[in-house]
Amino acid sequence: MSASADVSNPKQPANKKKKRKVALLLLAAIVLVVGIAWLVYWFLVLRHFQETDDAYVAGNQVQVMAQVSGSVNKVWFEDTDYVKKGDVLVTLDQTDAQQAFEKAQTALATSVRQTHQMMINSKQYQATIELQKTALAQAQADLQRRVPLGASNLIGREELQHSRDAVATAKAQLDVAEQQYNANQAMILNTSLAEQPAVKQNAAALRDAWLALQRTQIRSPMDGYVSRRSVQVGSQISTTTPLLAVVPAKNLWVDANFKETQLAGVRIGQPATVVSDIYGDDVVYQGKVVGLDMGTGSAFSLLPAQNATGNWIKVVQRLPVRIELDAQQLAQHPLRIGLSTLVKVDTTQQDGGVLATSVRNNPAYESNALAIDLAPADRLIAEIIHANAG
Repeated sequence: MSASADVSNPKQPANKKKKRKVALLLLAAIVLVVGIAWLVYWFLVLRHFQETDDAYVAGNQVQVMAQVSGSVNKVWFEDTDYVKKGDVLVTLDQTDAQQAFEKAQTALATSVRQTHQMMINSKQYQATIELQKTALAQAQADLQRRVPLGASNLIGREELQHSRDAVATAKAQLDVAEQQYNANQAMILNTSLAEQPAVKQNAAALRDAWLALQRTQIRSPMDGYVSRRSVQVGSQISTTTPLLAVVPAKNLWVDANFKETQLAGVRIGQPATVVSDIYGDDVVYQGKVVGLDMGTGSAFSLLPAQNATGNWIKVVQRLPVRIELDAQQLAQHPLRIGLSTLVKVDTTQQDGGVLATSVRNNPAYESNALAIDLAPADRLIAEIIHANAG
């Protein structure tokens, strides 16, 4: 019994070695298959994707400033408040603007009356001309009657000379009347009262004063959220004083800063996915490449690198790539300016351009919230002209 056990013991190590060898070969085969599969997947899929986490949400920051100077007496909104286009954000004291507006009304009324008087004077000068013409005709008739009498010595030479002087005086007075009429006519020509230069100048000044009065109410140029409010009640502000910013929640984009070694296959129009740190992998934004910037961050920095001086160390540069986001996804999952994101661009499509070649036919952004209808001012001007035209 012990002999048979001794005979079977050498076979057991041999079986174990054989099983270990088969297991190792099987493991090697699995690793090889996985490696080949990964290489195939990388060649077919992964090599067409470029990824970076140096990407941040960007958007418009509309800096609000006053169009007229004045003292702040009301601030209607605080940071993080939502405002609509045209809402009054800040109100300035209207005392000075109201005084200037009333002065402009008085100045317009005065100019209308003065111009109207000049137009009346023109008719008066015309009547004076007719009167002087009549006086000249009488003086000439008197002279014609006295010339034969003087030739016959029926009247004295002095009386005849007086008749000649009377004609000369009448001619001079007629010339003076005509020059007065011409001078007055040069001021008014054949233009209507409302189109007279002095009236139009004062009407324009009245519009300016009316606009300045309206602009004491500082309005929001678009929908958005108030941020970086620095204006305070009682502050004296000018047209260059930053008051606050309005940040729209729409039209946000991502600036993805790819390394220059990653940009060989990046083209405009390529699809991209964006994952923000605020929502994580639960929300994946769909976007597309809309443009590559024309310079790296170091090129546009306040103190650009001077690589031609001193020792030089090569640093891989990064170029901002603009990623446009889906508007519906932005509405469902709002983002904020400056948030970190992870961007992955699919570079499979290579039919797009590296630089934009088309020119915009419409403005990229526009707002009519700050436009003021001048119709009320024009009606007021017409009323003042009518009331003072006589």
